[in-house]
Amino acid sequence: MVGNIIVGQSGGPTAVINSSLVGVFQTAKDRGAVKAYGMLHGIQGLLEGKYIDLEDHIKSDLDIELLKRTPSAYLGSCRYKLPEIGENDEVYNRIFETLYRLGIKGFFYIGGNDSMDTIRKLSDYGEMIGANIAFMGVPKTIDNDLAVTDHTPGFGSAAKYIGSTVKEVIRDGRVFDANMVTIIEIMGRNAGWLTGASALARGEDCDGPDMIYLPEIPMDVGDFLQRIGELQKNKKAIVVAVSEGMKLADGRYVCELTDTVAFVDAFGHRSLTGTARYLADQVARRYGCKTRAIEFNTLQRCSAHMASRVDITEAFQVGGAAVKAAFEGETAKMVVLKRLSQDPYQCATETYDIHEIANVEKTVPPEWIDEDNKYVTPEFLNYVRPLIQAELSPIMVSGLPRHLYYDLK
Repeated sequence: MVGNIIVGQSGGPTAVINSSLVGVFQTAKDRGAVKAYGMLHGIQGLLEGKYIDLEDHIKSDLDIELLKRTPSAYLGSCRYKLPEIGENDEVYNRIFETLYRLGIKGFFYIGGNDSMDTIRKLSDYGEMIGANIAFMGVPKTIDNDLAVTDHTPGFGSAAKYIGSTVKEVIRDGRVFDANMVTIIEIMGRNAGWLTGASALARGEDCDGPDMIYLPEIPMDVGDFLQRIGELQKNKKAIVVAVSEGMKLADGRYVCELTDTVAFVDAFGHRSLTGTARYLADQVARRYGCKTRAIEFNTLQRCSAHMASRVDITEAFQVGGAAVKAAFEGETAKMVVLKRLSQDPYQCATETYDIHEIANVEKTVPPEWIDEDNKYVTPEFLNYVRPLIQAELSPIMVSGLPRHLYYDLK
């Protein structure tokens, strides 16, 4: 493949998404790409003609090291749903006119499930019109819900933050000699990988959360309250981790029991918030004790100061692997991570048909949720622990992390 490449970032950012951007950029330049462009705000920005020449902004080895350690999406992101082919081909015509004009031979999109749907549609349209452009997906999501791949870059660092912070919350909750119930709300719409990671807090110096509720199992609020009462017979400070996506048996989200106004994005995803607050209020009403609702919210995806070195390294590797595959003639693929061994932990990259990945959601296996449905098993923890290992310290200036950023305005 000889020509120019373009890369974009899409969906919710992570602590290591920019390491994948660096992997794409550096590998493309090493392999002879003439120009490396970056879409501003993903495919939506490209439709509006917004892009930059990355070499004008990533100019040195220091820039590369800073970018690896910079959270959020350097190029900006979007949640833009491309129409199905045949519904509005004018959108595709505009995209491909821009790609032709820029001399693009390789298109790389860093994102999660919705982003892989974009790669699926673009590669199908490109094949239909005979475009000589490789379309490759680069996996990213803290939710860890992409199919086929062992795990997704971004998940390890988020899991590291969650395990560490839950441990600190537990420490804090035991300061006072009084009854208190703390409910921690963790991201995860339909997959409980992040909420399960709260169990990492359990160890020799910490009991970990008292209960963990994953969205794979419907929630019975009455049963939840009864279990809180049982726990209070033996301990004063109780900590429970719940997924933001907890549902009732009738399919409603628990957060829908509140009067919170919810935003709905282009993919029909309802903004989920308020689960912890609702449950904490119910506990307070039932037992008259002090309660606290904590939403980790965006903190779990932007805390680059606690990023996993394994995660940063693998994020870079999947970006580079996508470029390598495209230069070798592959298209309509996503790079996947394949675990080769557990101890010592080793992982390799492969490519896989995007049509087998897009719009397929990977949830926590039932056998990794304990029989009581209120915790995760040792197998779950064995799966996660290698992904949170080691650190890549921020480059500190005046006592704070220094980031590389582009003024997206």
